[in-house]
Amino acid sequence: MNSYKIDEQQVKKSNFETMPRLFKYLLKYKKRIALVLLMMAFGTTIDLINPLLTELAVDKYIMPGDIAGLIKIVIIGAVLNTLAVFAIKFRMLIMAKTSNKVIQELRQQLYDHIQSLDLAFFDSRPSGKILARIIGDTNSLKDIIENSVTTLIPNLITVVAVIVIMFIKNWRLAIASLCSLPFLIAGIFLISTMAEKHWKAKRQKSSNMNAFINEDLSGIKIIQSFRAEDETDKTFRNLVHEDRQEFIKAVRWCDAFGSWIDLCWSVGTMCLYLVGIRFIGIEGVSIGTYIAFGSYVGMFWQPIMNLSNFYNQFINAASGAERIFEIIDTEKTVKDKEGAGVLPPMNGDVRFDKVTFGYADEVDVLKNVSFDVKAGETIALVGPTGAGKSTVVNLISRFYDVKDGAILIDGYDVRDVTIESLRTQMGVMTQDSYIFSGTIRENIMYGKLDATEEEMLAASKAVHADDFIQKLEKGYDTKLTARGGELSNGQRQLVAFARTMLSNPRILILDEATSSIDTKTELLVQAGIAQMLKGRTSFVIAHRLSTIQNADRIFVIDQGGIIESGSPAELMEKKGAYYKLRQAQFS
Repeated sequence: MNSYKIDEQQVKKSNFETMPRLFKYLLKYKKRIALVLLMMAFGTTIDLINPLLTELAVDKYIMPGDIAGLIKIVIIGAVLNTLAVFAIKFRMLIMAKTSNKVIQELRQQLYDHIQSLDLAFFDSRPSGKILARIIGDTNSLKDIIENSVTTLIPNLITVVAVIVIMFIKNWRLAIASLCSLPFLIAGIFLISTMAEKHWKAKRQKSSNMNAFINEDLSGIKIIQSFRAEDETDKTFRNLVHEDRQEFIKAVRWCDAFGSWIDLCWSVGTMCLYLVGIRFIGIEGVSIGTYIAFGSYVGMFWQPIMNLSNFYNQFINAASGAERIFEIIDTEKTVKDKEGAGVLPPMNGDVRFDKVTFGYADEVDVLKNVSFDVKAGETIALVGPTGAGKSTVVNLISRFYDVKDGAILIDGYDVRDVTIESLRTQMGVMTQDSYIFSGTIRENIMYGKLDATEEEMLAASKAVHADDFIQKLEKGYDTKLTARGGELSNGQRQLVAFARTMLSNPRILILDEATSSIDTKTELLVQAGIAQMLKGRTSFVIAHRLSTIQNADRIFVIDQGGIIESGSPAELMEKKGAYYKLRQAQFS
């Protein structure tokens, strides 16, 4: 459902299925990763050597009082650890750059895929929730990608290496130090399950909040006009509260990681002390060995703590990655079939052959509709709201696919040709004339990016947009914000008209295109349109019946089909549905 009130339903996938797919993006940077791993191996080796240096210093030099030998050990340790620090800084720099590149690539892939999806996808999701995937969810992955190499790998290696060294040094002390490990594993399993559940819920609530903010700001004029600020503020408070509550629950479970590890750490250390006291002097364990073991215990549990923090990031990022891949894996319902050909330059013949279509499976908007339109004809579509007028033109542009029947242009089924070759020969002008941020010139040139200045001016003059543009202080270089708030409704539609005319379409669709233009301007636009439509097939949707008197034919659409068709004069003579619509409007 396209609403901020509904949590998105997602297919449950294992983190161990989602995250490896994310990490595959790192394979493009094998050389960088290899260099980072080399530096990590060096740093980890130095960390593992440090306790052995301490043991050597205590047993061989401090106890006998060999100051010269001690100084040598200190100098060797200082040099090695200094090199290790530089290696750590360098590897962090490389991974920061690499993770940013991966995020950039992933975000671009996600955006490109969303751009390619059909209108049914956008009908089912608020734009704020889509925006949350592109911005918020991808940003959440940066740290996990970087830390997967700089934190996960070295800490895992450290834990394994410490266990091996401890058992080699003294297996009884090793067992004593690690006696709490089974309890650690059981606790982590429980905590991670609950934390993952609440992080996913938190992502859902954040998505709902983003969707509401986008919807609220888009309709701010209506909200202020009806003084609904208090109501929307209440809704926003509730959404923020739900987001906060899930965040708190998730963080509480994540915090339990640290507490549980601290407890297991303390138990292991106490066991080490008890066993150590018992065996020192009996089994010949030296002071240096005992000190080294104490260091290794810390080196074992500290990486475990680091890994728990990493896992907190992991389960948070996994929910974001799952949401991203859910979009990337979304199949287009309207797409080029295998072997689709390129539609040749259109003549403009359009045929509906027993077309049935519905936005929902159980409800059909059009039922078994058939008609033929010859190239160059102007067809007006009239009828009550919701009868299916816009559906007809949306199917011609193949924004949706028919459920049954076929739509043919010049004898080609629109499903048998590429979408690009179809839509590049069509122009669509809607009632909602969207203006992009930028200059007026840039907005018009959007219709044909490689158009010349002369072509752009000709299109503007044809629809009489040039008249008001030239009166602006900066003319075509006037900067506009998104949605063109600096222009009147009529001016925005004239700019959008010029953009559509510049594309030089073979089939032109006007969906309530003159609804926001005053009567005087409309007369000028109609004159310009008449010139531009010569030799083109056009479909005009209009509730203002005065604007379609020059149409070749009028289709009256209602009850899932065309209930009446003919020229304006013929339909007036019939005194049927069109006659009643016209009489009601002009009365």
